[in-house]
Amino acid sequence: MDHMELAFKHLNRLDPRLVSFLEKQLQRIPAVRRRIAADTRAMMDEVAPALKPYQEDFATVATIPDKGPSHDEVLETMGRLQALETNRWQEGYASGAVYHGDPDHIAFLNRVYALYSQANPLHADLWPSITKFEAEIVAMTAAMLGGDDSRDPVCGTLSSGGTESILLAMKTYRDRARAEKGLRRPEMVVPVTAHAAFDKAAEYFDIKIVKIPVDRHYRADVRAAARALNRRTVVLVGSAPSFPHGMVDPIAELSELARRRGVGFHTDACLGGFVLPWAEALGYDVPPFDFRLPGVTSLSVDTHKYGYAAKGTSVVLYRTPALRRYQYFTIADWPGGLYCSPTFAGSRPGALSAACWAAMVSIGQNGYREATRRILETAADIKAGIREIPDLYILGDPLWVIAMASRRLDIYRVMDVMGRKGWSLNGLHRPSCVHLCVTLRHTQPGVAPRFISDLKAAVKEVRQAPATEGGMAPVYGLAANLPLRGVVGGILKAYVDALYRL
Repeated sequence: MDHMELAFKHLNRLDPRLVSFLEKQLQRIPAVRRRIAADTRAMMDEVAPALKPYQEDFATVATIPDKGPSHDEVLETMGRLQALETNRWQEGYASGAVYHGDPDHIAFLNRVYALYSQANPLHADLWPSITKFEAEIVAMTAAMLGGDDSRDPVCGTLSSGGTESILLAMKTYRDRARAEKGLRRPEMVVPVTAHAAFDKAAEYFDIKIVKIPVDRHYRADVRAAARALNRRTVVLVGSAPSFPHGMVDPIAELSELARRRGVGFHTDACLGGFVLPWAEALGYDVPPFDFRLPGVTSLSVDTHKYGYAAKGTSVVLYRTPALRRYQYFTIADWPGGLYCSPTFAGSRPGALSAACWAAMVSIGQNGYREATRRILETAADIKAGIREIPDLYILGDPLWVIAMASRRLDIYRVMDVMGRKGWSLNGLHRPSCVHLCVTLRHTQPGVAPRFISDLKAAVKEVRQAPATEGGMAPVYGLAANLPLRGVVGGILKAYVDALYRL
């Protein structure tokens, strides 16, 4: 163990505030900065081949061509690239990512997109059909999530995805607190397992984020939430379910706590909003999480996940139109005329809204119910298979987002071996674990047995073989154990830089 590793070991035992202070001091030392930079470059050099696999076989286009290739040539190149990327997710090797993936469904959405490829809901006078689609998407989603059972006129808007839905909701609570309470230093209270989009909202909108722990079942700690609320709190958050472990937070208790304290409550159902209602209808034990609870004042749900729409749509819902209005942007004295927009974007792809509407109405309640049945039954088979592997255990008791860890093995090495077998799984931290988000792709015949068979083989290989070089295990291991979070942030920024490198 070298001096740096020994220092990290001791830093893990220190107060986080002291660690943050030490990190700032350490990064002022030239030798430490140089080592961190060198280690980061070496790490990115190892990762680079996986990020840029096409450099040898496809030309790099760094400037606009003088004379562009023909449409057929462009389509041929793009078709080759697309074919290289299709098999893994189509055959069920990916965690989440593609939630439906049936060729007929994709072809149907593509036809709808082609019909509306020029549509832009910013120009409602030219494309009133898009405003019809969007209003109906919001209404259908609200009805599915307790809006019909609420005495309030639940409403909402479309967004480009779960992150934007969350950002919009947090901006809404900040602006309401400013307007109605004169609050200038707002705070949000979120579980540590809440989506990273809440941290992004805190950074973008200057909202202090207060993290609360989860209990031994990986659900938000209600007592900790009660202690965290204060006069500056504008919103309390719960997940249904959380992305890391697939557990539904105690939304009933949390939202009632918020209601009694006069605080907004946001349910992040981006991942589960199009699964949990149908799971409940099928008889599964689903804790309440939606607008049937009087304390829930907003909710985010992704239509482009288990709503099976094309990528790029989500819905953010509010209990009342008065609350939703704080989301809007308007300007009445711009020389360009009167301007207003419901979300962050001005121009938006109306084709995505059209494809979302088409997906929802064509699938229908029976289709969503049947898809959920297949997913949950497949997830049950996978969980049973994991529980047969002595070196692994499942975190909590999830329905279909299955996080697994090991007390004996490096779980990230297991993930690497699974990667060599074609599986794309999600590596998670705190605790170190890996998860599989089950989709319709995994309900295909033979996929679940193949996953368990490959997982057993991967565990056996890691148990028997010495540590190997390369892969993502060292990166995840470093990020999981390094207490200097700013250093990890620097590594992630270097990773994003690498994505844009030719």
